[in-house]
Amino acid sequence: MKEKITLHAKWLIKAPLTEVFNIITDFEKWPEYFPKVAESTQVIRHGGNNLEIDATVKSFGQKFPVKMKTQILPGKGFISDNESPKFGTSGHEELLLSERPEGTVIDYTYQIAIHKRWLRIVAKPLIGWFSMKYWQKAVIDELRKRLER
Repeated sequence: MKEKITLHAKWLIKAPLTEVFNIITDFEKWPEYFPKVAESTQVIRHGGNNLEIDATVKSFGQKFPVKMKTQILPGKGFISDNESPKFGTSGHEELLLSERPEGTVIDYTYQIAIHKRWLRIVAKPLIGWFSMKYWQKAVIDELRKRLER
């Protein structure tokens, strides 16, 4: 049985939605924008707002290839189905943006299915707590440094 973990958090970026959207959906520049999580990204197929991306991501001190099938939601963010056979996970990711008077709210959800038995044993405490803290530091804090004035 595959155990699923749902990660969810919301953050405020004190910047216009358009600026956040332009960075967060520029996947080929993720290694530049977010070097703590993205080693490389390459859009291998592009059809309108649908992308297929080969990425090498960094997590838990390791590098993992990830295949992403991503749909850009114009002005709203993106959704993506991701596969990482080497790490033994697959997941559905949603990064949704909404505008507020004080800036842009990022509403992030990632549902992860864990395929490797050994990883399921430690998954909830390790992935659940660590992943969101790390993602905040590696992505949200970088957005804030780049966009907040």
